[in-house]
Amino acid sequence: MTAPLLSASGLGRTYAAGEERVVGVRDATLALGAGELAVLAGPSGSGKSTLLNLLGLLDRPDAGRLELLGEDVSGLDDRGRARLRREKLGFVFQSHQLVPVLSAEENVALALWIRGLAEAECRERARKALSSVGLAGMEGRRPDAMSGGQRQRVAVARAIVGEPALVLADEPTASLDSETAARLLELFDALHAEKGIAFLFSSHDPRIVERVPRRIRLVDGRITADERAGGAA
Repeated sequence: MTAPLLSASGLGRTYAAGEERVVGVRDATLALGAGELAVLAGPSGSGKSTLLNLLGLLDRPDAGRLELLGEDVSGLDDRGRARLRREKLGFVFQSHQLVPVLSAEENVALALWIRGLAEAECRERARKALSSVGLAGMEGRRPDAMSGGQRQRVAVARAIVGEPALVLADEPTASLDSETAARLLELFDALHAEKGIAFLFSSHDPRIVERVPRRIRLVDGRITADERAGGAA
C-alpha cells in the first residue's frame, strides 16, 4: 500500500492569550493522498488556518505526529523543516505576500533563488510558471500595477514553480469578486489535472467548499467530519 503524501495523527496546538491558553487545534488526525484535492472547511475561528500552518510546517504542534512523504517531521529542526517547505510544498496566502519592489517574474523566481538555482534557470522556470497561470507578457509588472486576481495568479505561479507535491492555499478567494474567484478555481482545477499537484485549501467560501471533492470540516479546532463526494470518508 502506498504511503499517503501527508499524514497527521493527534495534532494539537494551543496559544497564550494573557494568562489563559486558547485551543487552536485539538487532536487532528487525517491523511492526504498524492494528487488529492481537499478543503479544510469551517467558520472563522474554527482552526482552519492554524491546522493548515501545522500541516505546511509553518508552525509546530504541541502534540501529535506529522509525516510528509513518509518522513516523520515532528522532530525536525528549523533547517530541516525549511528544506521540506522549499522542496516539497507550495503556498498561496490570502494576502498574496508578494514583494512589492520585485516584478512578477522576480517574485516567482525568488522561490527558486532561495534553493540555490542558477539565475538563468530561475527566470526561465518563472516565465513558464507565469505562462501556465495565464500571465504571459506580464512578467515585468510589479504587484501595484496588477489587479487583485492577477496578483493572486502570481502567487499561484510562485507556489507551483518548484514543482511541489502539495500546495496549501489559505483562503485564496477571500478578497476576490465572484468572476475572478471562478477563474482562479478553474486555474486550480487545470493545474491539478495537468501537473498532478495535490491541493489543500483552507476556506469558508462556498465557491471552494462546494467545488472540492473532499471536505474536512472543523468546529472549535476539532475535525468533526471528513466527507468525500458521493459519501463520507
